[in-house]
Amino acid sequence: MFDNDIPYESPYESRGGMTGRIKSSVSTSPSMAIIFLCVISFFLEMLPGIGPLYISAFQFDPGSLLARPWTLVTYIFLHTGLWHLFFNMLVLYFFGTALERRVGNKQLLGIFFTAGVLSAIGYAFLSRPIFNIYPGPMVGASGAIYGVFAALTVLEPNIKVYVYFVPMRLKHALLLFAVFDFLMVNSSDMIAHTAHLSGLFVGLYMGFRMKKIHEKYMRSRYDGRW
Repeated sequence: MFDNDIPYESPYESRGGMTGRIKSSVSTSPSMAIIFLCVISFFLEMLPGIGPLYISAFQFDPGSLLARPWTLVTYIFLHTGLWHLFFNMLVLYFFGTALERRVGNKQLLGIFFTAGVLSAIGYAFLSRPIFNIYPGPMVGASGAIYGVFAALTVLEPNIKVYVYFVPMRLKHALLLFAVFDFLMVNSSDMIAHTAHLSGLFVGLYMGFRMKKIHEKYMRSRYDGRW
């Protein structure tokens, strides 16, 4: 039944153990690299004496945008608590890795950071004139992840996902979350719903743009055969 001439090797040993597996994932998947950086950043936030200074230096504050432009990116890697971090990283793990398999690592990074930056800008400049909300300091990767979520939905709208254990198509899940954020935008739940919606629209635009380019390329290949 077993070939005794072939030595047994566990999957961890074959890849250099758990550390080797983590290094391999981080080096080959931008989604996993972002997750790794967010986790490291969260531990820095928890350090006594250093954490508050770290958050203050890298959180996004619309009132200090011109003085601290780097926070348009750095706020993405900060989170307000363990559950905030966990759910964001869980969604990024599934949707980010799925998107990078379809469009490649560079495109995934482009979508993630473009959505992240523009969701912060949308939060800063659209909250008050449209929704009459004064935008305060903001942290979290949600806006960037919404961009990934939306782009993946454009490319693969019928993927089956589970939202709170309820199975549905990806396009229906996106619509559900979009409606929820719109209805909750004036609530006092301390969630930047305007940033979520901004990231979502950025992801939709980039997803449709990539889909159009791909379809044009496929048509040119097909026409070239004749």
